[in-house]
Amino acid sequence: MSLKEDYLVCEQIIQSNSKSFYKAFKTLPPKKANGIFAVYAFCRAIDDIVDEQKDMSALDHFKCTFEDFKKGIILDEPIWRALKDTFDTFNLSYEPFDDMILGQYKDTSFSQPNTQKDLEAYCYYVASTVGLMILPLLSRKHTQLKECALHLGKAMQITNILRDVGEDYTNQRMYLPKEVMNGFEYYEEDLKNSVINDDFINLWEYEAQIAETYYSKAMKDFSLFDKDARLSVIAATKFYKEILNAVRKNNYDCFNKRNFVSKSKKYTLLLESYFLNFKLR
Repeated sequence: MSLKEDYLVCEQIIQSNSKSFYKAFKTLPPKKANGIFAVYAFCRAIDDIVDEQKDMSALDHFKCTFEDFKKGIILDEPIWRALKDTFDTFNLSYEPFDDMILGQYKDTSFSQPNTQKDLEAYCYYVASTVGLMILPLLSRKHTQLKECALHLGKAMQITNILRDVGEDYTNQRMYLPKEVMNGFEYYEEDLKNSVINDDFINLWEYEAQIAETYYSKAMKDFSLFDKDARLSVIAATKFYKEILNAVRKNNYDCFNKRNFVSKSKKYTLLLESYFLNFKLR
């Protein structure tokens, strides 16, 4: 396969698994877009090992493959070849990739976080690391944007959690911190019974406001992104943040419904993103 075909495999992976991210980052110049697709494919591959295969030996093999990758020994597969080209082109750092892998090991022995601080530490390993991975593709000033990536990762992961409360519980995962749940007098038995009452809504909004605060903090630094990447970052942020409003519009039912942003709403948000991008120029 040619390198172009390798990147096409990566593009198909993001297109199949995250339409919002694909729609946002497809607007990048081709070389940057391909880099994003390669990094996403890497993250998707390791996520699938943990979430679907639940196979520690496969995770160990993936870690060894990446250790070889760092030594210049590249597995002859499309994702790894595309990732090698992306590393060479944009001089990516290994550290967030190592932290992502470490986070996946932590995820195999997951237990409900006790505190908000515990939850946000988890968010770093599974989400903020992704932002740190792709910063060099999106900005020549990427060293000034690390806090932005950390904030955005936390915001997006908390959004995921608030969208998938019921699905996660079905998969024996409770991401809402025990201390926070207790504070709102909402308990595991309530989760089990998909109870949507004032206690749940107040708990949900507490976490949503934390996410929205992180979105706002991140957006203050968006002018530091390269001009040709800024629109993609703005759009991805707006698409993801809108998931919170989608849950609200469905009366906080994140147990029985899959809450998503409609195509028409994404179109509106994309227009808003163009306008905000123009203001930042």
